[in-house]
Amino acid sequence: MDIVDRLLKSPEPSVRYKTRVFVLGEAKNSKKNKRLQAAVKNSSRVRSLFRNRNRRGQIEPANHPYKKWTGAHWIIATLADIGYPEGDNKLLPVVNQVLDYWLSPVFTNEKICDVPTPAYKDKAVPIINGRARRCASQQSNALFAALSLGFSSEKTDHLVDLLLKWQWPDGGWNCDRKPNAHHSSFRESLIPLRALSLYSRMMNSSKVKKAVKKAADLFLKKELYKRESNGQIMNREFVQLHYPCYWRYDILFGLKVMAETGFIKDKRCRAALDLLEGKRLTDGGWPAEGRFYKAGGARCSNADLVDWGGVNKSKPNEWVTVDALYVLKEAGRI
Repeated sequence: MDIVDRLLKSPEPSVRYKTRVFVLGEAKNSKKNKRLQAAVKNSSRVRSLFRNRNRRGQIEPANHPYKKWTGAHWIIATLADIGYPEGDNKLLPVVNQVLDYWLSPVFTNEKICDVPTPAYKDKAVPIINGRARRCASQQSNALFAALSLGFSSEKTDHLVDLLLKWQWPDGGWNCDRKPNAHHSSFRESLIPLRALSLYSRMMNSSKVKKAVKKAADLFLKKELYKRESNGQIMNREFVQLHYPCYWRYDILFGLKVMAETGFIKDKRCRAALDLLEGKRLTDGGWPAEGRFYKAGGARCSNADLVDWGGVNKSKPNEWVTVDALYVLKEAGRI
């Protein structure tokens, strides 16, 4: 409990909120936690995330919400994960900015292709050998963020319909344009699983639940990080711990989604859980072993507007630690 006490004393209201709700199991709508969510909304971290907001309430560049990692797409995904309160109407212009972008014709119209074409030449989603070659993590991140932030609408319903239509036979999604590609991508499939699971819980859709189970099996049959053919690690990056993961994948993000979707006690999660437990530091926390961002909001690709604790394999990272504790609690290991 020492590590929990330290998290509850964090200067970051988001860390305190996530610890109370996801680790200690307190109600989201308690007075204490509503105050914490208000503190998240008014925190210096969130103010930094909104620094590029224009007079219309959108995030600049308004025509490129996917700009890594400072565009509107990534801002609402971050807010959804750190405990920003639901139903803030001042956020609606940003949410609609993202939803409208991913629902524009270039990302929703389909085109049957015999051979792959360069992505920049596409004006539609290519369908090659019967499979949609689409980066489904993009629409899914928008879907998850909009639902988490309290903005369910016909637009989110439309995103769900697209994801269901584009799901590959093995349960996942992929943007690989090679005609012979027939395996889904972990990186493109985890966020759709997360988003569709949230939608199915909110709407109680049997059709979506079926798609969720099929997507979860894609990860479970590989024990979240192993090759089926020989049991070896699929990608060394997968067994490092990061926060945030954005559209990337690691075992902690995979386990977190398994916990959210109700599959964490499946025996096929055990190896990944063992691996996560083995990374625990002597003080009870977990480190960030890698990162997918550059700090400081510099004018370059992959620069975030805020810092998430950097990388230090001997010191705990609060964001990684609170997610690890949540995962192990849901798995019945703490």
